[in-house]
Amino acid sequence: MKAIKRIYLSIILIFLYAPIATLIAFSFNESRSRGVWGGFSLKWYESLFQNREILRALNNTMLIAAISALAATAIGTAAALGVNSMKKKPRKIFLAISNIPVLNPEIVTGVSLMLFFLFTARLMGRGGLGFVTLLLAHITFNIPYVMLSVLPKIRALDSSVYEAARDLGATSFTAFWKVVFPQLLPGVVTGFIFAFTLSLDDFVISFFTRGAGVSTLSIYIYTSAARRGVNPEINALSTLMFVVLLLLLFVINWRDARELKKNIRNRRKDV
Repeated sequence: MKAIKRIYLSIILIFLYAPIATLIAFSFNESRSRGVWGGFSLKWYESLFQNREILRALNNTMLIAAISALAATAIGTAAALGVNSMKKKPRKIFLAISNIPVLNPEIVTGVSLMLFFLFTARLMGRGGLGFVTLLLAHITFNIPYVMLSVLPKIRALDSSVYEAARDLGATSFTAFWKVVFPQLLPGVVTGFIFAFTLSLDDFVISFFTRGAGVSTLSIYIYTSAARRGVNPEINALSTLMFVVLLLLLFVINWRDARELKKNIRNRRKDV
């Protein structure tokens, strides 16, 4: 039985990671071919940093991901605090409404946001889609995910800690910032990373809400692949992004493990 489980797990891991391993291997391929190995080379990495179109798309992607993640984290954390303070029935209704963008198909969200932005632009007598609409779209679909990350931390809080800080003379802001927020920080950081990753990965919503001349990496890869096939420089870029995200994942897991050990030590001291 154990052997069957191991074989089954191995097959799943192969299906998950074999394509990524292939992409990484061919990012070092001397040949432009996607099926023939022509020898080891770093020329596609050198060419990557000389390709202005890819660097421009990368710059847009990273800028939108960083700004939208920060904005969504701030709004989502505030919304989670507000939802938690509601009574039971309104809280359920609001949570159900806020979960709609998570369950909604991306193409529906993308088309609806595009129509909304075009309608708003016509009412205001300004231009249509562009960098700002793309940024607003990313902030919009990231907010529910931040709320889902922060709400469990809020529910785990001991409300008496905040009240004790207020009784000791702290203002509302000081009590929140120095007592409550540090306990929410793991959930806030998780929400930020989640939003940042989703923004990097998004294609459908970005495709419908971008303007002419505005491109992200996912859109660039799609349009360039449609015209002339996947450029080997994309393999190099994807490899670099995979390595960065893998390192980020290791850092998050290390931080969570360290926090868990710290909590266990504190509980033993209390006992």
